[in-house]
Amino acid sequence: MTGTRADRRAERAAVRADRSGSGPVLEERPSARFPGAAAKFALFGEVLMVGLLVVLVGVLVVTLPVALAAGIRHLGRYIAAEDSRLALFWRDVRAGLAGGSLLGLIVVVAAAVLAVDIMLARSGMLPGGVVIEAVGWTGLAALAVGLLIAAGAWDPQTGWSNAVRSVPSIVRDDVRGLVFYIAAVALVVILTWMLPPLLPAALGCAVLAVVAVPQRRRSR
Repeated sequence: MTGTRADRRAERAAVRADRSGSGPVLEERPSARFPGAAAKFALFGEVLMVGLLVVLVGVLVVTLPVALAAGIRHLGRYIAAEDSRLALFWRDVRAGLAGGSLLGLIVVVAAAVLAVDIMLARSGMLPGGVVIEAVGWTGLAALAVGLLIAAGAWDPQTGWSNAVRSVPSIVRDDVRGLVFYIAAVALVVILTWMLPPLLPAALGCAVLAVVAVPQRRRSR
């Protein structure tokens, strides 16, 4: 009886350590949907690291799409307990750099045009300035959300064109999921505005959101 109680106490302690991330992942839980996310502290550290990698690769701004895409694929592999070596992250960066930089340039130009419209609307030089400013902010938000969705849909085999074309269908198939993408963009903007050094953490959380939304859609 004593041995049984001791075994039960040891089992409960192992489960608590597994869930908190302070101990090893239990071997008897291979069927978990996200085995790589079982260690919470380790996952948090990986999210922060991915955010730093996204900042590093996306520092030129036009390379932000490929930085996000590589980060999303890396974190997806990590959560699935697949091969998540950093070498694979850099391989994805190299594979998507050309097309991702072109997409990034298009996004930067479009964002610059919208920003100029907002500034002109605020200056009072344009009639209907309030409406133009609202359209400008809406356009910027749509660009950011679309970029996140396209980055999540990118695959080295199909390329960026297919990822961009798939954005409308992804939104149409899961309108509720759009709320999570919007929240992820808002999180990045708000945290960075409040404290710029939080940008890597905010981007890491946005990457995690992009990984989680499709999994949520498939589990329904």
